[in-house]
Amino acid sequence: MFKNKTLLITGGTGSFGNAVMKRFLDTDLKEVRIFSRDEKKQDDMRKQYKNDKLKFYLGDVRDLASVKNAMHGVDYIFHAAALKQVPSCEFFPLEAVKTNILGTDNVLTAAIEYGVEKVICLSTDKAAYPINAMGISKAMMEKVLVAKAKTVSPDKTLICGTRYGNVMASRGSVIPLFIDQIKSGKPLTVTDPFMTRFLMSLEEAVELVVFAFQNAEAGDIMVQKSPASTVGDLAQAVKELFNADNEIKIIGTRHGEKLYETLLTREEYVGAEDMGGFYRVPADQRDLNYDKYFVDGDQKLTMVEEYNSHNTEILNIEQIKEKLLELDYVQNELKEWNKNIHVMN
Repeated sequence: MFKNKTLLITGGTGSFGNAVMKRFLDTDLKEVRIFSRDEKKQDDMRKQYKNDKLKFYLGDVRDLASVKNAMHGVDYIFHAAALKQVPSCEFFPLEAVKTNILGTDNVLTAAIEYGVEKVICLSTDKAAYPINAMGISKAMMEKVLVAKAKTVSPDKTLICGTRYGNVMASRGSVIPLFIDQIKSGKPLTVTDPFMTRFLMSLEEAVELVVFAFQNAEAGDIMVQKSPASTVGDLAQAVKELFNADNEIKIIGTRHGEKLYETLLTREEYVGAEDMGGFYRVPADQRDLNYDKYFVDGDQKLTMVEEYNSHNTEILNIEQIKEKLLELDYVQNELKEWNKNIHVMN
């Protein structure tokens, strides 16, 4: 499906967009376009990969004109550009609105205008039952993509989304924080040891994108089943891997954090299609006939629960260590750590 096609990745210099780029660079795509506002990271990527397939477009999803400038001749879009940090979105919620909601609308508007075949928008578990500005903005992004998908024939432009849990060792996440704290001899700061989070590698998250490209229908949100762990066990697993004796310090839940994350709400779970390692959440096809909202109910809703990081498979410390060792980042940090220990001894 990718032969001689052009793929545009918004936010392509971020950790997730970068992983998608690497996954698709070796396919028979004709061109991979990286769209972002960070010229330094674009220059770093240009020097690192030295690949004629890679083309770089400087711009911002907030600016429709700059989005359109990168859109000509594009067949597929993976929309990863977003503000993703919970604390920064809490303090600057309108910035999250501008990038995550209005920026997504700009990308989809341009995609429809230019006849792009397929657009996949990246969402997060924080969009399900959101309690913080980042999650709320991503939930609204999902509403925008579902509504927009209804305005265009899927034969012309098919719009869908993916929703995933925490990507291990991505920029700003807790695993690099724990490792940095170990290296600097500081306590490992844990918000709540009983807090649970889904665990997914970048490679697994990218496979969700591939699955969506191949299987999603208009307005769908695709979800990958994932195991989870408590944050306390995750900190202990990192400590044991590095054979460290740093204490684990409980600092309390941060502003805007949840005790657990939800990948499928109860309302979504009722209509979700189980596709093995994935769930497909089809778009609500009701129109503005309000009787369908207020008169016709759904008794099945009372019989199901949501799919969250408390009721999925919970990994023990040994299983967490195995999963951590699958990550190149952790392997590289361990090599460096062990080399330094050897030199000191």
